[in-house]
Amino acid sequence: MFSLPLLAVIVAYTWIVAPLTPRWAGHVVTLVVLGLSLVKAAKTGEWGLRPAAFLPALRAAAALTLPALAVIYAVGSARGTLHARPHPERDLAFLVVWAAGQQFALQTVLLREAQAVTSRRTGLVLAAAVFGALHLPNPFLAPVTFLAALGWCWVYDRHPNLLPLALSHAVCTLAILHAFDDGLTGRLRIGYAYLQLD
Repeated sequence: MFSLPLLAVIVAYTWIVAPLTPRWAGHVVTLVVLGLSLVKAAKTGEWGLRPAAFLPALRAAAALTLPALAVIYAVGSARGTLHARPHPERDLAFLVVWAAGQQFALQTVLLREAQAVTSRRTGLVLAAAVFGALHLPNPFLAPVTFLAALGWCWVYDRHPNLLPLALSHAVCTLAILHAFDDGLTGRLRIGYAYLQLD
């Protein structure tokens, strides 16, 4: 079971280690989480990149992402918080890589192990709930990531290719950064870092 050590590393870092270490320590944690996920993939043979699933996953991810983007921009417009970012292409390049790592761990480890200990359908909800809980205590991110993860896990369960999900994750995150202010998003901080916000 890889989920428990993976979750222990993330929770320990976001709640205990992050406030005590320099920012680069977060990269070490990311490498540890990816390392655990890679070991799991090597043992199971599930890399989340089934070629035949790419186009169906892309269509399904687009069907979830486009309405989400419309809602994000509509709410941002109604709140009067839509704003430009200086280098959106640079943001997107970073976010695609970051999202791919998160989707790899979410789908190939958390989802599959949640399904193994419960059922196919219950595992979707459990994996999404764990993913959302990792974003606590941020009152914006926790429910948003739960709902997003529920959709992403549903797509991956039917079409196991995580590349469209990484793109969906990255584009939605970029839209949130454009549409909302820090007062709503809590600067996308989680764990102890969220509690330290002014």
